[in-house]
Amino acid sequence: MIKKIFFTLLMMGQIIMAATIQYIETQDFKVPIIFEEDRRLPLVSMQFIFENSGSITDTKKAGLAKFSAKILGEGTKELGSSAFAESLESKAIHISSHAGTETFVMELGCLKEEFDTGLKKLQALLSDPNISEDALKKVKTTTLGSLSSKQNNFDYVASNELKRLLFKDTPLANPSSGTLESVESIELEDVKSFIKEHLVSSRLIVAIGGDVDIEKAKKEIQKIIASMPKGELKKLAHYEVNKKVEESILKRETEQAYMYFGSPYNIDYDSADYYKAKVATFILGTGGFGSRLMEEIRVKQGLAYSAYARLSVSKSSSYMSGYLQTKLDSLEVAQNSVKEVIAEFVKNGVTEDELEQTKKFLLGSEPLRAETMSQRLNRTFMEFYKGQELGHSQKELELIKKLKLKDLNEFIKNHKEILNLSFAIVTK
Repeated sequence: MIKKIFFTLLMMGQIIMAATIQYIETQDFKVPIIFEEDRRLPLVSMQFIFENSGSITDTKKAGLAKFSAKILGEGTKELGSSAFAESLESKAIHISSHAGTETFVMELGCLKEEFDTGLKKLQALLSDPNISEDALKKVKTTTLGSLSSKQNNFDYVASNELKRLLFKDTPLANPSSGTLESVESIELEDVKSFIKEHLVSSRLIVAIGGDVDIEKAKKEIQKIIASMPKGELKKLAHYEVNKKVEESILKRETEQAYMYFGSPYNIDYDSADYYKAKVATFILGTGGFGSRLMEEIRVKQGLAYSAYARLSVSKSSSYMSGYLQTKLDSLEVAQNSVKEVIAEFVKNGVTEDELEQTKKFLLGSEPLRAETMSQRLNRTFMEFYKGQELGHSQKELELIKKLKLKDLNEFIKNHKEILNLSFAIVTK
């Protein structure tokens, strides 16, 4: 019966193959390529991912990585913004760029029949970006306008202030989009230097999925790589959370108090215990209704509409953060309640029922986290990026399934550093 289904799907061209890691050979090094075949639709999606090229590299001018990504959205110097966009639109080709914290990504999406054209357009953009005074002025105007409007977004203000407290005097302390002052100071030479240093083949990882002949695609991608400068892949910096507990209160004209809090979390991105931290934080505050923070602060005390905590663990940092909104006159009570809930959590751990409910949710919702090709490619990329073997996420689910209450509570009690809470608060 299984063979019959397989051959039926094969004949219909409805095959999804598991992701694989392959390599594109260059003269003196190999470029990794993550590939997943999916022939259900005649579509191709590809990403050029550049390591150690995101906002963490903004050591001189905050927001430069994201600003450079927007410049690449202005097309090539030969065609300009409008003509380049029209040349893509006429072929239903999508090309975009964005900067994360640790990576810079250029993305191509198109119909299978236009993939070769899409690759040529991507190569043109890489070799001849529209780094011009007109593009600089346009991107600067829109970015400054966006930043100005965010000054009254108090979630944005409080979140940035928390990062400033946690990562003082590091690039992670700065808003990833920059400040009004830093963006105003960006010049053409800054963008040229960023692209010259970061959009290089030595930092490149390719992720591609869809209805595509991978061997043919590798040959075409190799041509793009050959036209790129090799550059240098520098070691990614890791920044520790500020050990000093601090509180910053910003006064604004607001009808609500916005409270953001954070603390160190002493666990590495490749730790064998990461799955325990994931379960623990879900119970504390990531799980929405039923989580400790939500139950105590909203359900029992009615102090906030929502209360949340999450774990952020990457190559460059590791910390816990959370937030809530509350009435102005409830601010002190809500802040103390956050401290009490987390202290109780560390001291006494979780219950058997909390652990079992969390297992059911994490295991049961797994198909939703891998239902699209983009999600699956991203998962495989993260496994490769973290130095894990393919399929690690499935093994992690097995570990969660077998996790015992005693082991989880011992892990929680060993991480008292999350009690060292810093607060960034916007209030009237």
